[in-house]
Amino acid sequence: MKLTLIQPDIIWENKLLNLGRLKDLISAVPSATEIIVLPEMFNTGFSVNPYNLSENPFSETFDWMKGIAKDYNLGICGSYIIRENNQFYNRWIFVSPENEVWSYDKRHLFSPAGEDKLFSKGRSRVIFTFRGLRICPNICYDLRFPVWSRVQNDYDLLINSANWPESRRDVWLTLLKARAIENQCYVAGVNRIGIDGEGIKYCGDSMIIDPKGVIIGSDKRNEESLISGDIFPEQLSAFRKKFPVLNDSDSFTIEY
Repeated sequence: MKLTLIQPDIIWENKLLNLGRLKDLISAVPSATEIIVLPEMFNTGFSVNPYNLSENPFSETFDWMKGIAKDYNLGICGSYIIRENNQFYNRWIFVSPENEVWSYDKRHLFSPAGEDKLFSKGRSRVIFTFRGLRICPNICYDLRFPVWSRVQNDYDLLINSANWPESRRDVWLTLLKARAIENQCYVAGVNRIGIDGEGIKYCGDSMIIDPKGVIIGSDKRNEESLISGDIFPEQLSAFRKKFPVLNDSDSFTIEY
């Protein structure tokens, strides 16, 4: 299965321009792409301004995603701000061309920026299957908490949609590889470039990593780009059987 990550320069809090820009980038994805992955808050940039930027579920940005999925016959995913039952969520959405929808609310809210004061955290770990591939979504800061994404013989691909600052670039690179190696899974980490409305700089470093920690798709820093790579679930299954380290992992429970 071919994945394509979109690494954009997100325009601060401007949904219309961002969706138009992303649509132009998506028009150039390889024809064999089956999943497009977008960054965290891809339509606004990482903003703690939910009162002005949030949408109801299945509203304008969802309709845009649904149109892309149908037009290109693929799955598309990324996070944006949702208002539901008088609460705000940093919600990751996956839409299939058949209009199947899966969603995940960010569990670990970024308290240094006050995200935890305005948003409600997710209560459920989410795993779903698309075209035979088992997928576990994460959002940005979730990457720092390995227990939350620990494989329990239940997924093949970990997706992290992020707005990860350049100042913590080494952490991003290290943790993406660590999650792939410790979980014997593919990892797709997508980040943005540019400078946001708070003056924070992002350099991208979006990449696809195989279960051995080898980068199989990446691009240059600080460039708006598409990053594509092929993943092979059958090879993953064979690798896990040949080198079954997950059989020796510790058992645990997660308190929700």
